[in-house]
Amino acid sequence: MRLTSKFWVDAYLRKLAVEGNYACVVKSGAESAGAIFVVLNHMDGRFSLYGPAPQACFSGEETGERLFHNLVFGQPEELVLEKLDSEKKFDPDLWIVENEDRQGRSFLNIIKED
Repeated sequence: MRLTSKFWVDAYLRKLAVEGNYACVVKSGAESAGAIFVVLNHMDGRFSLYGPAPQACFSGEETGERLFHNLVFGQPEELVLEKLDSEKKFDPDLWIVENEDRQGRSFLNIIKED
């Protein structure tokens, strides 16, 4: 069973707080099934953006785990904002969470891309 987006975001924020990271919800989306995007602020002028992994990355069995893939890595904030604006046009019900971590830790399940 897959967790609702709101439940997952709340749990993710708690995880980040436990790790000593500052994080906040920049945009709330659909509570039950809104796509979740995570902005990672590296605190040195670089930003990364993670979004939902493509469906092709999931095996046939449903684990309920959310997988992410890297959309932008270590770039100026403007590039991340442009990508998010594009995503919002496609899906206005998405969630945006920002995580600040000088070590570049996202604490997400990220797929390995070839």
